[in-house]
Amino acid sequence: MLRQLVKKLVADEVEPQAEKFNAEGKLNRALMERCGELGLLGVTIPDDDGGSGMDITAAVLVHHELSKSDPGFALAYLAHAILFVNNFYYASNEEQRARYLPKVLTGEHVGCMGMTEPGVGTDVLGMATNATRDGDHYILNGGKALITNAPDADVFLVYATINGRVSAFIVEAGFEGVSQSPKTPKMGMKSSTMGELVFENARVPVTNLLGEEGGGVVHMMRNLEAERLTLAAISLGIADRCLDVMIGYAMERQAFGKPIHEFGQIQRYIAESYAKTEAARTLIYTVARDCGPD
Repeated sequence: MLRQLVKKLVADEVEPQAEKFNAEGKLNRALMERCGELGLLGVTIPDDDGGSGMDITAAVLVHHELSKSDPGFALAYLAHAILFVNNFYYASNEEQRARYLPKVLTGEHVGCMGMTEPGVGTDVLGMATNATRDGDHYILNGGKALITNAPDADVFLVYATINGRVSAFIVEAGFEGVSQSPKTPKMGMKSSTMGELVFENARVPVTNLLGEEGGGVVHMMRNLEAERLTLAAISLGIADRCLDVMIGYAMERQAFGKPIHEFGQIQRYIAESYAKTEAARTLIYTVARDCGPD
């Protein structure tokens, strides 16, 4: 039923807008809100907290189907629904969930995750962004680069060190000392925007610390499983679409008086592509099935 729902969304609303938003390099926020209306922004969140109460297989399925038509939007969706929402939920307390979940589950607010840095990339242990306690606030200094959704995000899940130990915070775009760069140019998947987050003596309430000081790596590793699987699902969706295009072209294109799919070499290309795609499908869905609910 979920696959049928997403396929209908893709046919009716995702496919028609994909080329336009990719050409313009813009995130379709209205489409993100539409996903919220359908309960797709909280697929892995328990229904008692406003989510859909499903598992990682459901998340894989959604990313798989979305990416067949618009992998750029699927990547933006991943950054919101997995890197922010899923990560936030399983690291937060009830008070934090009450403050932030409602708007990110509807898509009114877009989320992102700030881990990668200009100087060290994804080397978490080399992270330079740091936080110090100042009364009821933490003061954050540093920057994040190549962050999906950064130019459009309203809330960020940010990793920073406290006395050398990685910790996680919820940071709002409107907090003092927080700025977002214009879009970073990309070569593809342009309907997913990317940019930098900059923290210059940014003031973050103590109540926005996720879990305990120094607990950030645990949160990060716990979410990595969902992140990698859904990224793989996007690749699978792209492969499925490529295979459909390949077969369609091979049936239409004529050479020497017959369609080229009748030639052995073309059949080989199609067969090898099909076999690799099916192997990927089996691997991704099998791993997802064996994962826990969070």
